[in-house]
Amino acid sequence: MILFASGRRIFSGLTVWRSLQKITSAPNSTTKTQLLFQSQASSVLMPPRPSSSNSLLSIRPVSWHPSRLCHGDSQGTTEGGQSKEGFSLSALAQAPKPALYLGFSGLIPFLSAPVLMAATQSFYPEIAFAQVVYGAAIVSFLGGARWGFALPAGSPAQPDWMNLGNSVVPSLLAWLALLCRDNITEGALVVIMGLGLSLHYDLTLLPGYPSWFKAMRTVLTLVATFSLAATLVIKNFCSEKKLKELQN
Repeated sequence: MILFASGRRIFSGLTVWRSLQKITSAPNSTTKTQLLFQSQASSVLMPPRPSSSNSLLSIRPVSWHPSRLCHGDSQGTTEGGQSKEGFSLSALAQAPKPALYLGFSGLIPFLSAPVLMAATQSFYPEIAFAQVVYGAAIVSFLGGARWGFALPAGSPAQPDWMNLGNSVVPSLLAWLALLCRDNITEGALVVIMGLGLSLHYDLTLLPGYPSWFKAMRTVLTLVATFSLAATLVIKNFCSEKKLKELQN
């Protein structure tokens, strides 16, 4: 007799033994008898199924979707739920023609100053200061563009203290550069600082600009910065002359 700890009788060993004797003594028995023996033997050999209480204690593997392991989607989101769109230089092909032409034509005052002084191998303070003044105007324009972008209803850049406050900083740097009339080096460095700070705001801190504009801003800022740096190099290595001498 097979017994469990609870004292309940599960199956009788004598009955199983007699069934084995009948089947072995009658090799020509029917298929039903074989099936009956197989079912009885399987009921003895197979363990009982766990009860509903045991199934609650069973450990089930937890599956995680791979996307949940990432911090964001392919475009990325900011803390406020706003999209942060990535960009590359290939996005310039998507730029509107007026913005592309006007943007790159705005580099002419930046590039013409060092090219003219390099051609004459002389440093002209008037031309260098005119370049600094134009750079200060561009820096102030970039701050105003951010201010105007945050004002319309539904804009991804909200008119909060961060967006509007950072928009005022480039204008203050531009005003400071204009005060350095007697020192072209300091004025050019302040303009370079304003250009770099404005680009940093537009690419990392403040959301909203399309990818083609970010790519164009990067190229224009780099070219303008190198042109101002070229003017400072010419100032240190070329002799200083007045603009009146060039006219004569």
